[in-house]
Amino acid sequence: MNARIRNLFGLVVGLFAVLIAFTTYWSVFEADELEANRANKRPLLEEQQIRRGLILARDGAVLARNRAIGSAPRFYERIYPPASLFGHPVGYSFVDRGRVGIEREYNDDLTGKTNEFQSILDEVRGREREGNDVFTNLDPQAQRVALDGLAGRAGSVVAIEPATGRIRVLASLPGYDPNTVPGQFRKLSTDPRSPLLDRAVQSGYPPGSTFKVVTATAALDSGEYTPDSVVDGKSPKRIGGVFLNNFGNQDFGPITLTKALTNSVNTVWATVGEDLGRGTLFKYMRRYGFYRKPLIDLPADEKRASGVYGRNGELLRPSDAVDLGRVSIGQERLQVTPLQMALVAAGVANGGSLMRPTLVREVRDRDGRTVRRVKPSEQSEVMKRRTAAQLAAMMAKVVEEGTGTAAALEGISVAGKTGTAEKGIANQAWFIGFAPVARPRIAIAVTVEQTQGQGGTVAAPIAKQVMESLLQ
Repeated sequence: MNARIRNLFGLVVGLFAVLIAFTTYWSVFEADELEANRANKRPLLEEQQIRRGLILARDGAVLARNRAIGSAPRFYERIYPPASLFGHPVGYSFVDRGRVGIEREYNDDLTGKTNEFQSILDEVRGREREGNDVFTNLDPQAQRVALDGLAGRAGSVVAIEPATGRIRVLASLPGYDPNTVPGQFRKLSTDPRSPLLDRAVQSGYPPGSTFKVVTATAALDSGEYTPDSVVDGKSPKRIGGVFLNNFGNQDFGPITLTKALTNSVNTVWATVGEDLGRGTLFKYMRRYGFYRKPLIDLPADEKRASGVYGRNGELLRPSDAVDLGRVSIGQERLQVTPLQMALVAAGVANGGSLMRPTLVREVRDRDGRTVRRVKPSEQSEVMKRRTAAQLAAMMAKVVEEGTGTAAALEGISVAGKTGTAEKGIANQAWFIGFAPVARPRIAIAVTVEQTQGQGGTVAAPIAKQVMESLLQ
């Protein structure tokens, strides 16, 4: 064999080695990414022959099921009985449009995917592959109350069990009917109202004064302040070199932190934030889950992190130039999701222990056996229990006699905080809270876009209705 032939042979062998290496990498190490790629229709076409598992609500109502098409071979298509009620959290699964939401996050369970050995064994036995059923924590009645409360206005409602992290309501408007996705996807995806956007986990809003709960957490838990600490609430007051006003330019003079939260005094909380410093405030933000995508069981690219954002859409660090005083009152370039603010309320409600938020409770096979149970787990320890108790008492005053009286429930004590962030000529209205104060069973966040009202008059009444539904 002469040199040229040897070189050619070596080149061919080398190319085959590269081909095998890349094929192995793509098929093994990048298998999940290839399968999830919406341009890759093969897995979806194969899965059309699998009887996909049901998705069910907390009360057993079917949120997603199958409809058989043809007979040999039999194919299945997805049907969503509640239409737009749970369009965002449940999502959809169609060959032409891929998957989103729970349909995507729990696809392996819903299609009965097992390891390769088990798949081969099932084929030998002639056993058809079947999907497992996914049971969620979602409450249809409360979800309906939340959407009715929004009354067609763009916004979101999130309700969580503080002790478990189980999400009972994840509502977003405008919404969409998953059944219409195959025929109307282009229209839905180009609609200027963005109905496919899940505002609960994907939209960033200025939180306004609801963020004062985070600032209060840092102030009390660090030991720098107590609920009775007195700070000057005059208005206007120079903060960060620029004068800051209270709502209506009301001058409160020296007042306690409890009264400053009850009356949502901007100049007090901006002063507290500046005094605490960036390191302390950002530390407690991170404990609450800011600066990372929420750990809710949804696909990573369907979630947004909360924090202070720069001009180019990057999350700013404590060392970056920010107006800390205005961050402390929910202004500046702070952007949060409704889920994040519900977690803030839940962290206080659960004695300072923040639980990981979960949509799904368990997965069962077609014989009713539990395949997997999603157990409550702690996400972080935000603050000391004593701090949480102090903060809960302060937030209760907000609902008893402050800006959040519209969220009060008959016979049930409620803790809360309102927020109104100015966005151009309109407002972003907020309410976060929990009830009952002594033994919290539900924590909530409500926000309404582009309203002329305030958090206490627009968002608080919606929170009241949803809490009433869940606490029955």
